[in-house]
Amino acid sequence: MTATAQRFEELNPDVRISWDKRSLQAFADEPIDQLAKRYDLLVIDHPWSGFAARTGVTVALDDWLPAEFLADQKANSVGRSYESYSFDGRQWALAIDAATPVAAARMDLLANMGAAVPDTWSDLLALAKRGKVVVPSIPQDTLMNFYMLCSTMGEDPCERANEVVSQDVGIKALKMLRELSKLLPKGCFDWNPIQVYEAMTATDDFAYCPFAYGYSNYAKPRYGKGLLKFSDMVSLPDTGRCRTTLGGTGLAISASSPHKEIAARYAQFVANATMQSGQFVEFGGQPGHREAWLADYPNSTSDNYFKDTLPALDRAFLRPRYHGHMFFQDNSGAPIREYLMNGGDEKQLLDKLNKLYVQSKSENP
Repeated sequence: MTATAQRFEELNPDVRISWDKRSLQAFADEPIDQLAKRYDLLVIDHPWSGFAARTGVTVALDDWLPAEFLADQKANSVGRSYESYSFDGRQWALAIDAATPVAAARMDLLANMGAAVPDTWSDLLALAKRGKVVVPSIPQDTLMNFYMLCSTMGEDPCERANEVVSQDVGIKALKMLRELSKLLPKGCFDWNPIQVYEAMTATDDFAYCPFAYGYSNYAKPRYGKGLLKFSDMVSLPDTGRCRTTLGGTGLAISASSPHKEIAARYAQFVANATMQSGQFVEFGGQPGHREAWLADYPNSTSDNYFKDTLPALDRAFLRPRYHGHMFFQDNSGAPIREYLMNGGDEKQLLDKLNKLYVQSKSENP
């Protein structure tokens, strides 16, 4: 984003754009209404879309961007990335970055072990028993992995009135994650995806991660000590490949900004196909425009990261975005993580998740 701001300033000498960074956890958790008071432009997580629509803290981009531009963005969405920032028939951010959990491997280490990239859940467990598998397992990621298994088994979470998923599917998903978690290093329960990728590239301790939000930089030569090869997910019996939980980032404009017209021009500049396929990738971005995922330059510099993982993006589950879901997301990951670390009663855990879910849908969660 700093690189795009510099280029926009070069083309518009009367404009200055300054970006402040925040942590990955703050990106997921920090309320955007507080940020919108201080900033003209925000990079947001799509579960905030419902909140934005209900509170009006960011503007509907339909009022500020050309209809033909938004139509192009929609037609060139990576999976449901564009839709993820739509709510109540309006567009609250542009999908400038697309991501979902994908698989990553140290191919050199697998070769040394005489092992192949796992294709099924059974293959994954077999490799994990050899001590070379790692999974990001902080609360946020354990929740997303729970969503993944439920969705893959045919039940998208949080679509029922009073329960997250059925008891049968919920128990099965939890038991599967617990079986895998018992084979993982304890340290990964304090690691987010970036920390997992750092461990995989800076050391030779881990050869495979079955699901973590993809970061294409780790597929680029000389970015880390080791090189990661990214691919699609393992498959479950009778259900096909895992359906992971859509992530990514969106560029929104604060309703309190006195510079909405300039901010809109900059947003269009960042999200257009040419910028997304070129400079955005060159300076470390992971684009949200579909043309960039299929273009030669992004793939030639990342060992086909984009083409190889695109199927996972296209079938990814779009998590709930209703006003109040952030309360559920913020509070439900920790008890799942505790269960994965130490075991427990699956029915009691599901009851706790259901209570949090019902509470999140109340007017004052």
